[in-house]
Amino acid sequence: MNNQPLPYCKAICYSGYRDGQSPGSGEIPTYEQVKQDLHILQGEWQSLRLYASDAHSETVLAVIRNEQMSFDVMLGAYITAEVNNEECPWGGTYSPEQLLANKEDNRVQITRLIELTNAYEDIVSSVSLGNEASVSWTDHMVTTESLVRYARLLKQGVSQPVTFCENYVPWLDKLKPLAEELDVIAIHTYPVWEYKSIEEGLAFTIENYSAVAEAYPDKQIIITEAGWATNTNGRGIEPHNVNETFQEQYYQELMEWAEREQVLVYFFEAFDENWKGSDDPLEPEKHWGLYKADRTPKLALML
Repeated sequence: MNNQPLPYCKAICYSGYRDGQSPGSGEIPTYEQVKQDLHILQGEWQSLRLYASDAHSETVLAVIRNEQMSFDVMLGAYITAEVNNEECPWGGTYSPEQLLANKEDNRVQITRLIELTNAYEDIVSSVSLGNEASVSWTDHMVTTESLVRYARLLKQGVSQPVTFCENYVPWLDKLKPLAEELDVIAIHTYPVWEYKSIEEGLAFTIENYSAVAEAYPDKQIIITEAGWATNTNGRGIEPHNVNETFQEQYYQELMEWAEREQVLVYFFEAFDENWKGSDDPLEPEKHWGLYKADRTPKLALML
């Protein structure tokens, strides 16, 4: 097996929801808005990570094809809770009826991922069967056994490398059966969520990456989320530990390491998304973009 099915390039996570838009509202970015975003990103990044096989992702793929842009895409399925998770701090329990409905929705999402991948096989470079659906705190917990089934369905349906995007911790134990099924292992690492200082940030990221790489010496390990927030209300991230200067430092250090080691890293993320998290404007989930919600660049891209 080729240990490096995905080549190194500059890569970024992209979700184009603007103010007044969100996945649950039915209000999604227009073709022209996505086109504007991709023109902003073109030239700096070569690969985009998309989270779901939905109307927004289909618009992104259509823009890339129609406008003859050079991006490739990691296309994802967004799968939701199939079992309850009492450890989730913000509510990971559902009725039996809801869990059953979620399982059906997940099968539809996997099917749609296969369909979109084959429709845009010249653009989709890899596929992910889900996002953070096995870590201890998730509100959309899916069993390892179910993830294995989805991986096998994807490998039957597409020719691209198959992965699953998850925090580094589950890869070290509970996800070992899934890892055997995958072409690529994709990890998330967030030093600032684990109370690391900016001086500790890159070393902590490398430590996370190395732990998973040592556990799976015959697999390609990539990073599909790593970033540094620029604002916080203090919930989960201390205010003194985030600003645009720290984001710029982490971005530069991480990208230099990735290029030197030829590790594919999808930086999180392209644009701030104000729909995320609570109504508090300082909610940290809203402030991970290298660009603000109004599409103006932050410090990391102004130097």
